[in-house]
Amino acid sequence: MTSTQNFIVTLSCADRPGIVHAVSGALLQAGCNITESQQFESPESGAFFMRVAVSTPEGEDALNAALAPVSREFRMNLGVYAEDRPLRTLIMCSKEGHALNALLFQQRTGTLPIEVPVIVSNHLDLKPMADFYGVPFVHIPVTPATKADAEARLLELVAAHDIELVVLARYMQILSDDLCRSLQGRAINIHHSFLPSFKGARPYHQAYARGVKLIGATAHYVTADLDEGPIIEQEVIRVNHARTAEQFVAMGRDVEARTLAHAVQWHAQRRVLLDGHRTVVFN
Repeated sequence: MTSTQNFIVTLSCADRPGIVHAVSGALLQAGCNITESQQFESPESGAFFMRVAVSTPEGEDALNAALAPVSREFRMNLGVYAEDRPLRTLIMCSKEGHALNALLFQQRTGTLPIEVPVIVSNHLDLKPMADFYGVPFVHIPVTPATKADAEARLLELVAAHDIELVVLARYMQILSDDLCRSLQGRAINIHHSFLPSFKGARPYHQAYARGVKLIGATAHYVTADLDEGPIIEQEVIRVNHARTAEQFVAMGRDVEARTLAHAVQWHAQRRVLLDGHRTVVFN
């Protein structure tokens, strides 16, 4: 019996008639069986987006060769990815471990398709957690005087470990504009959804003092505009007057961890495509 391989094909281009027909024909030429297909035409940008999961006895080279003429004809941004290859991911953290623990736990249990070769932190507080999961931990302190050198060291690690995604799991440092540009489209951050109402320190305590009824989290791509990158996932939960400020914090940590894990999972599964300042999420 001939063995098959599974691939994910993603594409985006200017919308016009014939795209799906051309892509389907190329996949048939490559001996592919389509197991999942999603598409979207953006009314704002006029762009077409598609994600297709396929199985085929042919290899990646044959699949790329079959799709290449279609990609040229429609001027596509095309990607072909082996479905069983985990995404090489560098996680950054500071002192709070809830988001880091969620990612490492789900990776270990096989529910998050990432591989984590290194964790980077500007503090040593979470080194024991990294040691528990058996992931190398690199301490890179950051001060105003050392910020440029610290970011250069980070990029060295990204290159040395063939990193495809950087995740800021409650990493409490603002990245420079240059670093944001270097990591464009491949860095995800998480923050509470109170912005801009409750900025700065202790946002959950500020929210508690104002009697908010909803708390939540936003996972987004990192851009030079602080906390304003294209949004991948958001979640909210209801709270009421009976909750304490400490319960707000605990509930906020839970929703942050879930939201970040969802965003990382969808990115790793190639389900997120950029449409300008927005995202198309085939989840």
